[in-house]
Amino acid sequence: MPVYSISHVENVRVCVVMVGLPARGKSLIAQKIVRYLSWLSIKSKCFNVGTYRRKLASPTGADADATFFSPQNKEGVKYREEAVQSAIKDMMGWFLDENGVVGILDATNTTRDRRDQVLRICRENYIEPLFLESWCDDGELIRQNILDVKTTSPDYIDKDSEFALSDFTKRIEYYKDIYQTLDASVDKNLSFIKLINVSSHVILNRIESYLESRIVYYVMNLHIKPRSIWLSRHGESEYNLTGQIGGDANLSERGWKYAKKLPELVLKSLGPENQHTNLTVWTSTLQRTQQTSSFLPYKKKLSWKALDELDAGDCDGMTYEEIEQQFPEDFKARDDNKYEYRYRGGESYRDIVIRLEPIIMELERQENILIITHQAVLRCIYAYFMNVPQEESPWMSIPLHTLIKLEPRAYSTLVSRIKADIPAVSTYKEKGTSQLGESDGGNSVRSRDLLKGDQTK
Repeated sequence: MPVYSISHVENVRVCVVMVGLPARGKSLIAQKIVRYLSWLSIKSKCFNVGTYRRKLASPTGADADATFFSPQNKEGVKYREEAVQSAIKDMMGWFLDENGVVGILDATNTTRDRRDQVLRICRENYIEPLFLESWCDDGELIRQNILDVKTTSPDYIDKDSEFALSDFTKRIEYYKDIYQTLDASVDKNLSFIKLINVSSHVILNRIESYLESRIVYYVMNLHIKPRSIWLSRHGESEYNLTGQIGGDANLSERGWKYAKKLPELVLKSLGPENQHTNLTVWTSTLQRTQQTSSFLPYKKKLSWKALDELDAGDCDGMTYEEIEQQFPEDFKARDDNKYEYRYRGGESYRDIVIRLEPIIMELERQENILIITHQAVLRCIYAYFMNVPQEESPWMSIPLHTLIKLEPRAYSTLVSRIKADIPAVSTYKEKGTSQLGESDGGNSVRSRDLLKGDQTK
């Protein structure tokens, strides 16, 4: 069952209709909403009109520059109208054929005529339209968004940087000529959210369903300024060496080496130009994460109970071999559906997602954060940012002694990893085995085999 099933109880389906000029963060906001709702098991999908436009017009070269977006360009108007209609048709088909709950129409939708057209189609299909406008006159924020689009948009992949910047600025000017913002008096009968300079001021109108209120609560916590999030597991622990799960063990000798090395890895990831960035460090309440953070020079460190490792209940402190021997049915059930399986007296991955929601909300409000936590928790956080399907997230590889950097962008999240030159056991358990270690070209590196080597390297 979904974490939030009220949308099914109310039989509410919502179409979020993005509104706003280019370079206002609409695509980033749309993608974030999809990731958030999908993470909560609410079936969501974004329909980006630009993607449809590129499929139609790019092969002909019609959209080679900003003049394509001029209201006087009849060919451009035709292609853009076809793109919108194709996106809407696919979205309505998705609602009907795939039982979609929240669809997002990601486009400028800058005129009332266009918005009225979408409104009519939604109402004819018994779908609630929720208009979401990103209105912005913050010059610095617009400049940052233009730079982001210039470097990540498929429109400018093979284009010179100077051309991209100039061309995209011209595109914005064409849209300004026809832009009609949402207005509380003129549009008083519409359900809408108007974000002014992202979240410095928010106007809400006729927000009626629970599902709409969830979306409102989420977007009110967003910012779209460039930022990075660093993720790391704690250093290797004494329980890792013995293959035990759970517990509150201390770091091993190699784990302490990683803790001492972590400040250097963070500085390397920051790069020379950002050496003085003041990160906020979040850890769980368990001592292995706090020990791992102990050499970091940053003043602001917070411990969150919500970041504690998955509770293994009756299996806490056991090895997977012991669990397989003592609880064979449970062992198989967890392999069959790892996301939903709940340990006896403990938690499931779904339970972690529920307790992590306040963390995600706070994370969206912050700028540069370093999170030091545990394997299962990091899988859930990573799945949120990378939009990984829930059934796959418990099987992701998040190795020890590795710093992961995430950079959320409008069209994707950039990922980079820095692995410390400090050996550690593998705590990865593949499906169908109680042994630890990831297969590598048919050869599996087991934690027990690593233990035979020198642990102090």
